[in-house]
Amino acid sequence: MMLTKMVQSILFLTVMLVASSCNQEEVDQQVLLPSNLEVNVAMGENGVVNVSFSAEKVNFFRVGFGVYNQFPELVTGNQASYRYTLPGEYTITVQAHATESDFIKQEEKVQITEQLLGIGLPVSGFESPMQYEGYTLAWNDEFDAETLSSDWVFELGDGCPNLCGWGNNEQQFYRRENTELKDGYLIITAKRENIGGKNYTSSRLKTQGQQVFQFGRIDIRAAMPRGQGIWPALWMLGENIPQVSWPACGEIDIMEMIGGSANGRDDTVHGTLHWDNNGNYAYQGGSKTLSGGAKLADNFHVYSIIWDENRISWLLDDEVYYEMDISPSAMDEFRKPFFLLINMAVGGNWPGNPDNTTVFPQQMAVDYVRVFEKD
Repeated sequence: MMLTKMVQSILFLTVMLVASSCNQEEVDQQVLLPSNLEVNVAMGENGVVNVSFSAEKVNFFRVGFGVYNQFPELVTGNQASYRYTLPGEYTITVQAHATESDFIKQEEKVQITEQLLGIGLPVSGFESPMQYEGYTLAWNDEFDAETLSSDWVFELGDGCPNLCGWGNNEQQFYRRENTELKDGYLIITAKRENIGGKNYTSSRLKTQGQQVFQFGRIDIRAAMPRGQGIWPALWMLGENIPQVSWPACGEIDIMEMIGGSANGRDDTVHGTLHWDNNGNYAYQGGSKTLSGGAKLADNFHVYSIIWDENRISWLLDDEVYYEMDISPSAMDEFRKPFFLLINMAVGGNWPGNPDNTTVFPQQMAVDYVRVFEKD
């Protein structure tokens, strides 16, 4: 009897020890998951999305940007970035890991638009009237036709042999194919492609030999491109350039923008005169920078000049930002007829060349050009 009770006690103690050991293993195997995962998504320029994240009791993070069916990848630190190249909706996934198989996650959706990639057109912006008191509309192009008006002619190539790089070490080859009329806009597209010995293509148009203008008000409503090395311009040259050459013919830059992310580039319009000052090249101009971090590409704007025998004023959205006295006799070129030019250069002395932040294609859209003569 005593032996039987002893055996029972031993068996009971054995069972209790085994059970206790199993419970301890289960406790040891429990993993403490991370907590308080916080994710912040910020949109950058040219399709770049920056993600920052934090969590408590985390050993490492994995981040996925929702492209190409890729699984979230291991990252170092608390930040990750990705540059999207195609428009669409993407899901960003951030995983905070305790172990490879034990983690918590958070998902954020982002909408990448063509405009964010530099290839879309804005849907809003300033518009100017069809008439002004004291002026008469003398010529205009609203670009509503299916084909380009005969008032415009193309300049093609790279400027060689007479003016290689168009005098500015520009990197583009101009083609007709980079211009289209679409939805009431004249659209010039700059592309990264190897043609004519250049790495980029674009377009340049002018009214030389078709339409010339002397004095009045000129309004051009346009949406700008953006990015390092992109150089759009709406400008004028003296009709007598074949006879007297540049700069004796005079140049009126209604607007120029030198692309880039730094302040004073994608956000700034420049208005400038170039001329021959008694045998010496001269130039002078002013600029206007948008406030609040806005870029010229964000909206359509109206770029204008008001021009008479004595003065030229530059306006952005009907507000004067710079004026110049052109009454001196040395500036007589600005009292003669001029023709219009529209172009988007790539690279060159002023903007510098594109770099790995520059997204292609880039587009400049012109809604209308209107020339008013004083009554």
